[in-house]
Amino acid sequence: MILICGDEKMKNTQILYVGLILALVSACGPSEKTKQLMQDAKTSFGILPEKMPGSEKDTPAKIALGEKLYFEKRLSINDSQSCSSCHGTLGKTAGVDNLPTSPGALGKNGDRNSPTSLNAGFHFVQFWDGRAADLKAQAKGPILNPVEMAMPSEAAVEKKLSEIAEYVDLFAKAFPDQDKKITYDNLAEAIAAFERTLITRDRFDEFQAGNHRALTSEEQKGLETFLSAGCIQCHNGPLLGGNSFRKLGQVNPYENTTDVGRSAVSKNDAEKYFFKVPSLRNIALTAPYFHDGKVATLPEAVKKMAYLQLGKELSSEEVDSIVSFLKALSDKNRSN
Repeated sequence: MILICGDEKMKNTQILYVGLILALVSACGPSEKTKQLMQDAKTSFGILPEKMPGSEKDTPAKIALGEKLYFEKRLSINDSQSCSSCHGTLGKTAGVDNLPTSPGALGKNGDRNSPTSLNAGFHFVQFWDGRAADLKAQAKGPILNPVEMAMPSEAAVEKKLSEIAEYVDLFAKAFPDQDKKITYDNLAEAIAAFERTLITRDRFDEFQAGNHRALTSEEQKGLETFLSAGCIQCHNGPLLGGNSFRKLGQVNPYENTTDVGRSAVSKNDAEKYFFKVPSLRNIALTAPYFHDGKVATLPEAVKKMAYLQLGKELSSEEVDSIVSFLKALSDKNRSN
């Protein structure tokens, strides 16, 4: 406490003394409780790898081609739509368009919310229903999808690119050992190579690595609440998700029953309403939420998921606590 007195020199000395005490406290290491939480964060989730699977085969030329193709609107039927149209990555955009569902080249909206392309190569499968095994398989889908980019065939895509001199050169550099350079398969491989570079880093990574100041006390409390509430049952692994299918409505049913999810692909009724668990990395930047984009805000999504999946009615304090932690999962280059 600083005493109030008439001696200005005494007051300045006391202020300096208090400042030194605060500096010493700040310089101290983490408390035992924080140390344990840091260890729990590391062992419970694991560490996000430095590189994505498959990136060891990527070359600078292949990545450069893939990046250009990712932003190429001429891959759509009317030159209006690119991968980036629904999965923006420039500036602070987080691999999405922040729309409930996205309009395609011909103006019709798709049925599902566009998931983020950030960190997507770490996921165990692609799309909400897992119908693509990896990034390369995923890249082939939207271009030929009649609702999305609406190109009529692989051959039509190859012909279109072959008539563009710049792409003739770029494909030759990216695939020098192949007789036919411009193929649909190579196009998908190049886009996947670029997407394998879309790895984000956040303050939670720093916390796991040993920086106890990377998360505020409020965010640390949010992590504790996240763990104790049971969110980790589905949102586990380095991505806090992206590694399993789960039924949406495990305890209480979700009101939208139009989309049957995974079972439409597997033809297995036991997987009705199963969807890939989304990663929570960058989740604060990718609203709206759920496969149908019908949940507008992150607090609403947290509260609803606890009810649907765990059968729990979280208090406003618990919701706010978890949300504070989730905001720390935003890429440092994209968060405000």
